[in-house]
Amino acid sequence: MMLIALLGVIAYFIYQAWQLEHHQAPVASTQVQTASASTESGATTSTQTVHVVTDTQTVDIDLKGGDLHRLLLNHYSVSKDKPDDKLALLDDQDGRWSVLQTGLVGAEQVYSGPDSVYTAPASSYTLATGADTLEVPLEYHDASGVEVRKLYRFHRGSYVVDLQQTLVNDSSAALKVTAYAKFVRVPGETNSGPPLMMHHGFSGFGFYEQKSGSSDYRFKKLAFKDVHEEPLDLHQQGGWLVMLEHYFLAAILPPNNEQLSFSAKPSNSVTDALIGQYLGSTVDVAAGQTQAFPLRLYFGPETQGNLDQIAPGLAYTEDYGILTPIAKPLFWILKAYHGLSGNWGVAIILLTLTIKAVFFKLSEAQYRSAAKMRKFGPRLKELKERYADDREKLNKAMMELYKKEGFNPLAGCWPVLIQMPVFFALYWVLGQSVELRQAPFALWIHDLTASDPYFVLPVLYGLSMWFQQRLSGQAATMDPMQARVMNVMPVFLAGMFAFMPSGLVLYWVSNNSIGIAQQWLITRRINAQEAKRS
Repeated sequence: MMLIALLGVIAYFIYQAWQLEHHQAPVASTQVQTASASTESGATTSTQTVHVVTDTQTVDIDLKGGDLHRLLLNHYSVSKDKPDDKLALLDDQDGRWSVLQTGLVGAEQVYSGPDSVYTAPASSYTLATGADTLEVPLEYHDASGVEVRKLYRFHRGSYVVDLQQTLVNDSSAALKVTAYAKFVRVPGETNSGPPLMMHHGFSGFGFYEQKSGSSDYRFKKLAFKDVHEEPLDLHQQGGWLVMLEHYFLAAILPPNNEQLSFSAKPSNSVTDALIGQYLGSTVDVAAGQTQAFPLRLYFGPETQGNLDQIAPGLAYTEDYGILTPIAKPLFWILKAYHGLSGNWGVAIILLTLTIKAVFFKLSEAQYRSAAKMRKFGPRLKELKERYADDREKLNKAMMELYKKEGFNPLAGCWPVLIQMPVFFALYWVLGQSVELRQAPFALWIHDLTASDPYFVLPVLYGLSMWFQQRLSGQAATMDPMQARVMNVMPVFLAGMFAFMPSGLVLYWVSNNSIGIAQQWLITRRINAQEAKRS
């Protein structure tokens, strides 16, 4: 049963790798052109943009709509091989279409939308040395006497962007105005995906949803692939909307004290486009009055321990699935060891030592079981020869031997089974924690979330597993077919681990190496105790 379960896990990993290799983006150049020409997605993409550079972000603001059409994260590259190719959370280039639109609307009128042409005092802005903030003002005037201003405020060392939309009502009538913000995205290939055999992460929209009849909230996810079948429409007090892309997120963070609407739906006019939208409360703006509509935005990594300081509940986006209760403490320990060593690979080795120390008593039971297995090997072999043609009598004789000697042959399995959730939790930590993305270890290992380029760690893993098998004496109680399977397993798993993240293989090599040392010490102690009794 353990082998069947293991084969199932391997099949799952292979399926993930196949999906990654054969995935084709649904975005064609004609679709991007359609999106560019659509009013809903921002009209024609203007050549007039405002270019903004801060220490953390590089942003292009399209003056047609005053919207964010391209946003790069300066501290994160697409790959280790191309450090100058920065990762884009918003993008309207290279066959991708993912933009943030904002504006002000009425019941029957758009006061500021994707067709509104703004003006700006300058075409480029750079955060000055020593300055903590950078402000980028935009203005738009319509024929009725309404003026709309957008003020983007960027902060040094932060991924938060403040946006204040202000309506100046110089018309002769009172206006009813609602602010909106929406992500318009044509799903396709991302530029932040995981390496081969790594968990792909979640790509889609996320909402901080108010529970029915309660003041409490919960995190609700909706994958891009499910939006067509399961469109979402929420009306509630407070909350937020995010667009998630493996390791990173873009967030719309409205004021908490408003009645808001959130939705996720397919576009009515753009092929394959999806919309995640926030709509604020309607505000009366009398003639001659000015009304501000503040909004916070976040474009950056899912850095653990910081997101809840930006908005309540935003840390829910740090999602490890059902293994979160194990994965979160594992990452906390890893981060603490990283603080001591300054190296995530060393932190993984120290974590392995910690786990082995916690499970030491179970390991001792496992190795005692192995020692007894070797001791009973000749007697078990004799029984198998005696009852070679009668499986029922053989099983009965073996059970009588186990009962007489007080020996449980399954005792050696429990430590392995108990550690399996730790293995899968660490797999999620490596696959979901942006802190470990492209993190180096030493020598030839330049990225712990990528596979070992020279296959050294997988080979060491196979050798260590083979050596452990020889120390354990497992073959003594196996029939020839089982023994052959066990002999093949180190080679088979080493081959599979050749495509796994090197950080995960490093954990298993360290685990096996420490286990071999433990097994040798415990076996030596057991032999010494038996020598004294004899």
